Parts: sequence; C-alpha cells; structure tokens
Amino acid sequence: MNDAASPAFDAKAFLRHLTHRPGVYRMIGEAGQVLYVGKAKDLRKRVSSYFRDSAQLSPRIASMVSQVCNIEVTVTNTEAEALLLENNLIKEHRPRYNVLLRDDKSYPYIFVATRDAFPRLGFHRGSRRQPGRYFGPYPSAGAVRETLNLLQKLFRVRQCEDSFFRNRSRPCLQYQIKRCTAPCVGYITEEAYRADVEHAIQFLEGRSEMVIGDLVQRMEEAAARLDYEQAAQYRDQIEALRQVSEKQYVSGGGGDFDILACEIRNGVACVQAFSVRGGHNLGNKSFFPSATDELDEGQLLAAFIGQYYLGREVPAEILLSHAPEDKAVLEEMLALRRGRKVVLSHSLRGERARWVELARRNVSHALDARLASRAGMQQRFEALQEELDLEGIPSRLECFDISHTQGEATVASCVVFDGEGPKKSDYRRFNIEGIEPGDDYAAMRQALTRRYRRLKEGEAPLPDILFIDGGKGQVRQAREVLEELQITGVTIIGVAKGEGRKPGLETLVLSDSTVPTILPANSPALHLVQQIRDEAHRFAITGHRQRRAKARTTSPLEGIQGLGPKRRQTLLKHFGGQRGVSAASAEELAKVPGISRQLARRIYETFHTQD
Repeated sequence: MNDAASPAFDAKAFLRHLTHRPGVYRMIGEAGQVLYVGKAKDLRKRVSSYFRDSAQLSPRIASMVSQVCNIEVTVTNTEAEALLLENNLIKEHRPRYNVLLRDDKSYPYIFVATRDAFPRLGFHRGSRRQPGRYFGPYPSAGAVRETLNLLQKLFRVRQCEDSFFRNRSRPCLQYQIKRCTAPCVGYITEEAYRADVEHAIQFLEGRSEMVIGDLVQRMEEAAARLDYEQAAQYRDQIEALRQVSEKQYVSGGGGDFDILACEIRNGVACVQAFSVRGGHNLGNKSFFPSATDELDEGQLLAAFIGQYYLGREVPAEILLSHAPEDKAVLEEMLALRRGRKVVLSHSLRGERARWVELARRNVSHALDARLASRAGMQQRFEALQEELDLEGIPSRLECFDISHTQGEATVASCVVFDGEGPKKSDYRRFNIEGIEPGDDYAAMRQALTRRYRRLKEGEAPLPDILFIDGGKGQVRQAREVLEELQITGVTIIGVAKGEGRKPGLETLVLSDSTVPTILPANSPALHLVQQIRDEAHRFAITGHRQRRAKARTTSPLEGIQGLGPKRRQTLLKHFGGQRGVSAASAEELAKVPGISRQLARRIYETFHTQD
C-alpha cells in the first residue's frame, strides 16, 4: 500500500468492497474539493493502482494521493458512458490534477460532407461552418477514431482526404482489406454508395434499429441460400452494432432534471442524487439519512426532498425511484421555491426510466460498500454478542443455503463473514448428488458433512456461529452432523423467515433453546443476520443457475420461464445469435417485441451474475 495516502482514508478497506464494473471515480481532498476525476473499465483495478507502490507513481500523482481523504464513485453501464461522464465532471469541477480543456470548441466531431457525390466520413475539430452533418461532441479524439474505424468496417464509406480521392487511378489498400468500396475508380454507383452513407448517418443519429433490421433481413436471406459465411459476417455486424449503439445514459437529448433513488436494506438507508443539466450528467452524491427505522422508501424520499432543496436549485422535473408520500404537497412546496411548476415523476418509461435504473444501481453499490465497511461490521458483531448473550464477540460466521428448481441441479452454498465483512476467498459451493429431488434436509446434511469434515482436517478454522437458512428441521440436521463429526463449540442458529417472508420479521432458532428469538427490526444484530443470510441465498442461486445451464444440452434460453420458441426466435434474430443476446443489457432486451421488462431481467440474469 502507498504510505503517502492520507491517514484519514483507509484505502485497503475501501478497495476491498469496490466493484469491478465500469464507472467514474472522484478523488476528494480534506476540504471536500475534487482533486481528480478519472474513468475506468474496472473500477477496483484502476483505483487500486494508486495505492500499490508510491515509487511507481509520478511526483504529481503521488502528491495527489497523499491528499486523498475520500473517493466517490459512479457506476455506469459501459466504459463509453464512463468516458462521457468523466468529461462532464471535469468541466464542472475543474479538478487541480486533471488536464483541463479551454472550452467546448476543443471537443472533436465526426463530419459528413453530405453535398458531395461521394461523401467522406472524417474527423473534425474547430468551428462548424462547412456545409454538411456534424455528429458529436465526442469526449476524446480516440473515441472519434474508434467510431470511425468501426463505421469503416460496417459501412465501407471512404475516409480519405478529397485531394487523395480525386487523384486515384486504381483502388488503394482500404479497398483490398474491405474497408472501402472504391468510389474513386467507379467500382460502386453513386446510388449504392449513397445507401451506405445513409446507413452510417442513421447509425450516428441513433437510428441503428433501422440499419440492424436491414442487416437481419440480409442475414436471413444469406442463410436461406446456404451462404453461411456471409450470414456469419452479417451476424458479427449486428453484434458490433448492438455493442456500440447501446443506449448511452450519461448524456441525453437535453433538459434539466434531477434523479433521486433510494433503498433501505438491513436497517441502512441510502439516497442517490443525480443532477442532469442540458442533457449532461453532472455527477451524483450519496446520502445516508439516519433515524429511518420506521420509514419505507416513499416516506424516506418525501423527508429527504424537503431538506435537500433548501437553498439548492430546483429543476423543472425530479425523477424518483419510488412514489413519495404527500406528492402534491411536495410539488407545491418546490414550485413556491422555484417560482414555477415542478413535477415529481416516479412511474417512468423510456429514457427517463433508464436514468432512474442507473441511479438505483448506484444506490445498491453504495449500500453494499456501506454495509461492508469495517466500522459498521464491528458494531454489528458486538450487537450480535449482546443480543444472543454470547461469552465473547464472534470472529467468524458461516451461513448455508440450498437452491434448486423443483429438485433439479441442487446446489448448497456456504458463505463466510469475519470482522471485515464477507470473506469471499472462503466461500464454497456444493453440488448435491444422490438424494431424493427436493429433499432440502438431505441436501443440507450432505453439504454440512462435506464442509465440516474438511474443516476438521484443517482446511479452514471452525466458525463461532453456524447460520442455517431454515427452521427447526434444518437446525436439527446441523446439530446431528456436528455431533457425528465430534465438533463442539459452534453455536447453531436457524434463520426462519417471518410472516409473508417480510424482512425484519425473521425468528432465530437456537439449537440450545426451545423458544425462538425475535430481534427488534432496528437491531444491528438482525441486520447482520439478514446480510449473511441474503449473501448465502445469492451465492446459492447463482451456483444453481450455472449448474442448471451447464447440465442442459440445449440453449440456456430454453430454460427461461416465459420464453417460448417464437420469442426465442425473435430474440435470436434481433441480436444475430445467442452471443449477441448474452452481451445485451436488460434495457436492450426489453426493446425486442414481445419481451417484457420482467422477462428481459430474467434473460439478463441467466447470462450474468452480480459481482
């Protein structure tokens, strides 16, 4: 670790729970000022590079790291979104350690000279006086060149300078490598070339669905005449178009609005506030309100809005993740403060729904980091000792859960928590074999036997507390297994779901007590139990899905409830094959005719797991 880092910032603890997703990070100084804004394809890998060895850092970066007191992150869907958001934030905050551009004139564009007989696609920076179409601005010259390179592969429109174009007597290398159709020597008609240019323009305008529809038709025609090589080329084109044309949420088409998303989990509440001005995301901030034990998300948002906009600019519209309590009263209060009408919107579709989904994702990430923080975890371990009247503070917890689909591909999970939170290197999964399908008791007994036989042989230390997701029956299985293996000193606790499976109503079944223990809903000890139980459930169901998909000889799509043959065919055509489906986001999947948002989420989760 870098010894130069500020002692007020625990980089090791922060990095342990930082996501591997793409996003933007902001280095914050002691006075709250933004020192540096950066983007990353993998946030954990990129941010950790600042805290490895100070000798490898330049003097400028080492000086910056020594001043860091906090790091804020915004998770995005793609690296391209992170790139755009990074430039918005640099322009907004003008951080000391970033390279700053003078103004918008420095941003590059793609230019199409539409009046020419054979227009070229070109890189442009500066004034936009020449007749034609300008697309941008792009966040960097590299982003323009990357886009131009892709366009050249897909549509084969020339990018050479006019002087070069007018003086050719034979095709250049670009024609030979299939990056151009050689209009310079008449190898393509003006009409056919214009069609390629229109495809490129439609793509740049965001109307890629029209282009993809045409490519899908060509792919089907090629397959029908058994030209599978050509069909595969169209399939690859479709997939590439999908990846690049995926909707960008960082910069929209205009407008000023805020997004507020919240979540309450395990007794901790988080609100994410995003500001969008002129269609550009200016960044986000996390808030962790206190005294939220008795509130739901709608009540929390109502209380938050009243305080958040004191002395702060109020936009014309505020997008919300949940319906707030007393919505009409809040709108009236905000309108008085703004001097004009203010709309609170929570039931959203299209572009605005995607903004809210982005905010929700960041709320979830912020809560994950908060719940896993070292100080909060220590407080919960101490509360668990007090609530269960244990002799000492437990140092190691294990929790087991079982997952299957009507007895198929049964998987048991074991997750481990210590004083610093989840210890993922010690997680284990067990593929359950040789039992009656659906017999959860037998599955739990097999998993516990395999796990604790290994622990007794020295694979890992024994836990202080063994949690079982279940009631008295599952606790009995655990007690019998430990007795057979002659393991003592482990407290066994079953976590039985409450009425309606509502969080906060769980009962704890202790192996040495006949009376179930019910902890208060606001108890930090209960929140710890809920967290480890939920983590065991997540780990089990992820393993089950992977095993089920691997065991089936057919496509993973065939195992998705609600996705019949016709919808599968539509889906595969839309994305050019299963590889394109697996790479698509839930939002892109939901655009396919006949695919609801709920079904799109199920399809997405079949191919992806949470990091």
